[in-house]
Amino acid sequence: MLYIMRHGKTEWNKIEKLQGSVDIPLNDEGILVAQKAHDKYKEIKFDICYCSPLIRAKKTAEIFLEGKDTPIVIDDRLKEMSFGEFEGSVGYFNNPENPISKLFTDPESYTSVGGSESLEHLAERTLSFLNEIAYPLHKEGKSVLIVCHGALGCSIISHIKNTPVSDFWDNLMGNCELVKLL
Repeated sequence: MLYIMRHGKTEWNKIEKLQGSVDIPLNDEGILVAQKAHDKYKEIKFDICYCSPLIRAKKTAEIFLEGKDTPIVIDDRLKEMSFGEFEGSVGYFNNPENPISKLFTDPESYTSVGGSESLEHLAERTLSFLNEIAYPLHKEGKSVLIVCHGALGCSIISHIKNTPVSDFWDNLMGNCELVKLL
């Protein structure tokens, strides 16, 4: 089995501040939601967890897997998409004057701007992770959990579902939502 989960909420999620690769911790709500997910899915056994190096994902994985013998392996390819100089911006989604808004409103015509990561690069690193780690373990019959981020999770799910770039955000998971991929 192959599962994916997005990290719990942070203060930046709460105020719709663009996080990207900035290392923001979980807030109290994020911790609580991770604990609820732990209780809700306690019967599912995972052989291994691969996790983003960012603290919000690592802490989510630790809370979610508490009391289980599931090893957590950090993989830099699971780090959230970088939004370059736009990280920390508020109102990025509905502000057409903010160049990063194109990523969220029209991903098909988005081009990397201000040091942000392109969707193509994000797709390359997530596919690399899937091909080198996730798919081989799945083929061996292992139950694998991936704990990551919004855009990163959309990229992984897009590969598996063969989602067109125009529908990239249709794959967005809620915080601490567990999705079975394979």
